[in-house]
Amino acid sequence: RVLPETLAAKIDTQSWEMPELFQWLQKHGNIEQSEMYRTFNCGVGFVVVVPAEVAEQAITILNEAGEKAFKFGEIITRTNDAVVYS
Repeated sequence: RVLPETLAAKIDTQSWEMPELFQWLQKHGNIEQSEMYRTFNCGVGFVVVVPAEVAEQAITILNEAGEKAFKFGEIITRTNDAVVYS
């Protein structure tokens, strides 16, 4: 929603561990992985988009403020979907 139509978010699905609750929902609801990512936050509370050159600084500031911040992905040139999972 925050990106122009020319850009996409490339999400690294290995950058966090999906909480047990979402694993349970997926298993017992027979939900495809792609649907889980599209429908649920899968344990990611919110996303902050910053320029790549200040990403580590932003992560440090957020972690020092008590948040659990980590690099979640990157912004790429959009070729098709607005969100790409890798």
